[in-house]
Amino acid sequence: MREGSPAGNEGDERQAGPAGSVGPAGSVGPAGPAGLTLRERKKLRTRRALVEEALRLFTEQGFGETTLDELVDAVEISQRTFFRTFASKEDVALAPEKELWAAYVADIEARPPGPGDSPLASYEETLFAAVREMAAGWERRFLCSRALCERTPALLAHSLRHCAEVTDRVLHITAERRPAATGGGRDQELRLLLLLELMLAAWRWAVRQWAAAGQGADREALYGHMREAFAAIPDAAALARR
Repeated sequence: MREGSPAGNEGDERQAGPAGSVGPAGSVGPAGPAGLTLRERKKLRTRRALVEEALRLFTEQGFGETTLDELVDAVEISQRTFFRTFASKEDVALAPEKELWAAYVADIEARPPGPGDSPLASYEETLFAAVREMAAGWERRFLCSRALCERTPALLAHSLRHCAEVTDRVLHITAERRPAATGGGRDQELRLLLLLELMLAAWRWAVRQWAAAGQGADREALYGHMREAFAAIPDAAALARR
C-alpha cells in the first residue's frame, strides 16, 4: 500500500464532513484530532490519503488525464467512499485552499468585532489566524495545489467560483455586524467589499512571492510576505485619494 493510504499517519487534517467540508475552527488543530472517535479518525486518514494521492497523480499525469478510478485504486477505496469525502476531482485537487478558507469563514463567524475595530484589520488578522490553524504539511499541499490550478483551466475556474462564494459569505457576515460603523445599506456593503478585495489582492501577491521561493517555502516565509503585502494597503488607498 502506498505511503499516505488510509493506513498511514493520522492527525494532520481538520475534521472533514460530507463532500469535503471542514469542521469548525479548532476541531482538529496542528496537534492532532484529539477527542475524535475511531471512525472519525479513519475518515481523516482517508481524506488525507485522497488529497496526497490526488496531488501526486495530478502533478505527475495531469488533472484531466487522471481518472477517478486511478485515484480510488491508489488509495484502495471505492468511488462511493470518495464521494462521501469530496464532491468532485476539483474538490480534492483544491482541498488545501478550501480548508484554509473554511477556517477563515469559521473564524470570521466566531469573532464578533469589538467597538472601533477596523474591518480591514479584522480581515487581515483572521487570515493570519486561519493560516496558523492549518495542520503540519499544509504549505506543501497548498503550493502543489496552486501550481496545478495555474496550469489547469478547469481548476482555475473552480477556484475562482469558490473564492466568489467565500467573498459573498464573509461580506454577508461582516455587513450584518457593522451597520453603524459603515453607514448601512448599499454604501456599507460596497465599502466592506472593497476592503475585502484589497485584502484578497494583497494575499494573492503574497502567495505568488511565497511560491516563487520554490520547494523551500515555509509558513514563516508566507507570514513575512503577508505582512509586507498588508502593510502596502494604506499607501494604495492613499493613491486613490490623490
